[in-house]
Amino acid sequence: MEHVPPPAEELALLDRELARLDARRSQLLVRRAWLLSVLTPPAGPPGAPPAPQLAAPFGPPATARPAAPFAAPFTTPFGPPAPQAGPRSAQNVLLTLGGLLLTIAAIAFTLVSWGHMGIAGRSAVLAVVTLAALAAPAVLLRRGLSATAESLGALASVLMILDAYALHRVAVPEADGPGYAAAASAVLAVLWGGYGLLLGRLRLPLPLAVVSAQLPLLLWAWSAGAGASVFGWALLLTAALDCAIALWGPGVAVRVTACVGCWTTGLLGLLVALGQSVSADAASGAVAPAALLLAGAALALFGAWRAPRGLAVAGGVLAGLSGVAAVGGVLRAGVDWDWSVPVYLLCGVVLLAAVRAPLPRPVCQGLVWASSAVTAAAVLAAVPPVGMSLLGTASQLARVWTGAPDGGVREALGTEGLAWSRSAASPVVLLVVAGLLRLAHRSWARLVRVAGAVVPPGPAWRSAAGAAATALCWAGLIALPAVLGLSYAAAVSVQSVLVAAVFAVAVRAMRRGTGPVGTTALVCGLVGAVSAGLLSLATQAATYAVFSVLLLVLGAAAVLLDGAVMPERELPDARAARAAGALRIAQAVPACAAVLCAMVLARAAGASLELAGYRAAPLMLAVPMVTVLLGARLQNRPPVLPVELTGALSAVVAMVMAVPDGPFLALVLALSGVLAAGTAVRAERRPVAGYLAVALFVLATWVRLTASGVSDPEAYTLPVTVPALAVGVLRRRRDPEASSWTAYGAGLAATLVPSLFAAWVDPHWLRPLLLGVAALVITLAGARLRLQALLLIGGAVLALDAVHELAPYVVQVVGALPRWLPPALAGLLLLVVGATYEQRLRDARRLKETVGRMR
Repeated sequence: MEHVPPPAEELALLDRELARLDARRSQLLVRRAWLLSVLTPPAGPPGAPPAPQLAAPFGPPATARPAAPFAAPFTTPFGPPAPQAGPRSAQNVLLTLGGLLLTIAAIAFTLVSWGHMGIAGRSAVLAVVTLAALAAPAVLLRRGLSATAESLGALASVLMILDAYALHRVAVPEADGPGYAAAASAVLAVLWGGYGLLLGRLRLPLPLAVVSAQLPLLLWAWSAGAGASVFGWALLLTAALDCAIALWGPGVAVRVTACVGCWTTGLLGLLVALGQSVSADAASGAVAPAALLLAGAALALFGAWRAPRGLAVAGGVLAGLSGVAAVGGVLRAGVDWDWSVPVYLLCGVVLLAAVRAPLPRPVCQGLVWASSAVTAAAVLAAVPPVGMSLLGTASQLARVWTGAPDGGVREALGTEGLAWSRSAASPVVLLVVAGLLRLAHRSWARLVRVAGAVVPPGPAWRSAAGAAATALCWAGLIALPAVLGLSYAAAVSVQSVLVAAVFAVAVRAMRRGTGPVGTTALVCGLVGAVSAGLLSLATQAATYAVFSVLLLVLGAAAVLLDGAVMPERELPDARAARAAGALRIAQAVPACAAVLCAMVLARAAGASLELAGYRAAPLMLAVPMVTVLLGARLQNRPPVLPVELTGALSAVVAMVMAVPDGPFLALVLALSGVLAAGTAVRAERRPVAGYLAVALFVLATWVRLTASGVSDPEAYTLPVTVPALAVGVLRRRRDPEASSWTAYGAGLAATLVPSLFAAWVDPHWLRPLLLGVAALVITLAGARLRLQALLLIGGAVLALDAVHELAPYVVQVVGALPRWLPPALAGLLLLVVGATYEQRLRDARRLKETVGRMR
């Protein structure tokens, strides 16, 4: 069947017709909009002339021209037209610029041109201009010109400030500057306030009055040369005035301005009082700052009682902190700073009693947050001794088995020069807070009933309290030996007992399903174990004793945690899965830590026997031997795999230790291969451990041949390779699906790799030639028979052998080439690869798939 016209031509005709219709429609829409604008002119603000129209003499605006046949309607080469600015925004910009220019002119007149006029002229000019600027907004507001009135009102405000400055220069030049400024700011605040109330539609005068009201008391205190206490009271009285305005002032702008001023001046005044309270040497000197702080607390409570929720909570926090600072400052006066922290902590704890007071709920929540902040600050002040007790043990790494220090545990920590007496209160603070949190954790339901809706009733907060109590109790006890200055032996004993105790807590909590507490105790126990282990490195006896205790404790914890059962039926699926995962991690971590302790004991045994590092390497293999036996005994338990991997780490350490001596390295590799072969007996470990055992045995053979100075390794490797390949052929005949790596990989590598190393150091040509021919035959056989092991091993050996043989000639050729040619060739290669990038990716995928299909 033939189309008349052809489809392509018909489609082009349809496109052109649709384009003409779109152009005609756009023209008609523009004409319609113009007619509507002529019939119904837009309404503007009172007194504003109508916007001019740019129209053609006999029809619509000139922009309504027919579109091109294929052009989209309402488009231009530069994109859509920009939206026009509204008349109101343009008017505001013009009025603002005009007001700024008039203000600049008035300031320039006052400061620069003032001296060219007499006193009568000066006063007359400023008075007339100011009165005119103050009277004009009233007239403008009656006519509806509010934006113009705002601009002139702002100008009038600036002129009033200039009037005050001029009055000081002309009428009372001898007056004190700060005192006059205080009086002027007070008068201006009253005048602006009255002016703003009189002309209520102006938005600027009332906020300006609030801002001006911040200055009189401060400037008065400055002019009087008052002390810090007077400045604090001036700031607090200003804050009280701001608070009253924020609560009962007219308009949102006034209240917001007053609220900002209240917080600013109030916080500054309280900071002044806090500085005086902290620096007071006696109770009598702390009474005046305490009175100021209590007044600030009362003001904060007064404002918070009537404020919205967010500000009410913040006001409660400020009131609580001010009260604690006031009472604590009086009680701690004359006491050392380190013992001042418990005083403030006690005041913060007593503050919690305010939750039963008849206060709004947000205010009570703020008081609770204030108490929590005081407690957190006390804990942070007590943390440094804990950090020194934990981190200081690392100094023993530089003094292993040098003997017990004479200066006790402080010398062992390397902190004997510090003033530990100043930290005497740190353990007390930590233990007290831990006791309070533990009490809250045990009596959480009662605490929620007593506190009502102030304390969140969720179980997460209860768990957090229990976890924090555990961590703080452990931290206080860990710092106690250094703070008390105990002997080295006593400190080691205390840390060892503490590790055992905290692991007991972890096991008990985990078995009861108390996840956060158990996890926290487990982390504390691990950190304490590391600290105790490092501290014990000072003497041999302490090392053996501590690491033996740690091995028993960690092993017992792993065994006991292995029997823990999570209450999964009581939890949602997601939480149950997370809890089960956390329990598995908690079971594996102590077990792996126990293996690490065994590694330390094995290394210590070698050092005690005065063996060189490579001679002590076989002793390290006792640890993986035990982990292999444990893996065979426990099999599918969750901690088995991490324990075996940690034991393998001990084998790696043994190999590194044996590197300086070839025969011992071969022995360690062979013994590690035996352990890997023993692990491969288990079906679930066979895929990895089997290959690893073969690799270790082959590597041990190579190392032994190298250590024995064998220059012709083929004499030793070929008798192994030939039977291995024969066994591989039989295996493939019986099981054609068997992998070529299993059948031939070990046999080929046993000869090819040592021969490759020998060829690289052989100055003659015969060995590289024979090796290359053999590798080429193996590679071709692998490609022909589609055997992956033969292809990859033979190809890799052939490539490396060729690189070794051709390298000298390549170096000579590169040296003879111009310096610019290699970068040019590299760039050309990159261009070619980039141009055919997709094809190269397809070739690489095809090659990968082809090799992957081989056996």
